[in-house]
Amino acid sequence: MSLMRGVLNTYLRLVEKPRMRQAKTAEKLRRNFARSAKYFFHSPRGTTIKKDSLPGGCEVLTVTPKQLSSDLVIFYIHGGGFIFGSPETHCAMMGQLAARVGARVVMPRYRLAPEFPFPAANDDVEKAYLALVTSGVASSNIVIGGDSAGGGLTFSLLSQILAKGLPLPRGVFGFSPFVDFALQGASFKENATQDVVLSANRAAETVDMYQAGADRADPRLNVLQAGFEGAPPVWLCVGDTEILRDDAHALKHLLKDCEVAVAFHEEHDLPHVWPIFHNLLPEAHQTLDTLAVWIKALPQPEA
Repeated sequence: MSLMRGVLNTYLRLVEKPRMRQAKTAEKLRRNFARSAKYFFHSPRGTTIKKDSLPGGCEVLTVTPKQLSSDLVIFYIHGGGFIFGSPETHCAMMGQLAARVGARVVMPRYRLAPEFPFPAANDDVEKAYLALVTSGVASSNIVIGGDSAGGGLTFSLLSQILAKGLPLPRGVFGFSPFVDFALQGASFKENATQDVVLSANRAAETVDMYQAGADRADPRLNVLQAGFEGAPPVWLCVGDTEILRDDAHALKHLLKDCEVAVAFHEEHDLPHVWPIFHNLLPEAHQTLDTLAVWIKALPQPEA
């Protein structure tokens, strides 16, 4: 483990985690995270970041690397507890991944809670995915990914694609995905003090804000109630000190029970969604390198 890991963990534990816990409103959370992202995260030189729209008026942010060498398109769903975050806060990380794969990244802009509770975000990302296919991108050339709450939306989208018989992507990946709205994982309590980013109490509050009285057993909310038979290959990573550690493990077991090929990476004492700290953390570069190799090796689905 790098020296920077300890420095970053200390900073996150002492500064960012209390700031997130103490923010009184969704708007305050949004401003704080947007400011931190602007300060910490930067795309590689030559990356083009452009606001765009897909058929049907779906707003997206497109990230294009300096060297575009692949027909693949990464459809990436940002995290933020369903109430903050944006394509802009995550586009630098996607610029790093885009450069490694040589592929364009399309990031949908979905509605946030509490102004727009469930199923607004789920509906928006499904609409954007179908709009991307309608725009002329073959689903077999799309790789879907997401982090944290965006990881939950990613696998919710995958379950809906399978349930509705929609065009399948080539692969799916998730950074520290949040998939258990019932909050049953032991790590939610066991790692409450060790997690240097997420507050267990604040995470539970954001769940309530997005759920807004909906049935937690709904598989679009609680992904662990969904079916994944016939899904394409999946790549997952999580840290062993995260409160969402057991979410990732439960998702891995569910996918394997559905005979889905899963590449699973659990790392020691790294912060929640550590690839986003690519400008600071050597382990973030290593993980993005590993993911890029996996994406480029994904087999073309049979027609």
